[in-house]
Amino acid sequence: MFTLKALQKNKTVKYGVPMLLLIIGGSFGLREFTQIRYDAQRIRKKLDPSLEAKVNIPKQSAILEEEYEKLKEVNLEEWRNIRGPRPWEDSKEYQEQQRARLNQKD
Repeated sequence: MFTLKALQKNKTVKYGVPMLLLIIGGSFGLREFTQIRYDAQRIRKKLDPSLEAKVNIPKQSAILEEEYEKLKEVNLEEWRNIRGPRPWEDSKEYQEQQRARLNQKD
């Protein structure tokens, strides 16, 4: 009886142990609830087989190879960086000035 009363008065047993149980138990509980969430998303994302056949998503690597071939053909030696108009400048007037400068240089 003496040890039970002593344990009840001990602050570590009175506050610390329930706190640790809450933290550790909450961690396991949250893991289960989040797993339910991700399982539900996975089920919802599954496409109908007939619809999936219609979509027929192409492979990403093929697209990248095509873009690389296009970039190889571009002539970067004659490329010029032209500044766009500032907000306070008239864009049409500025574009005409830039075109005139390009025509003078060529």
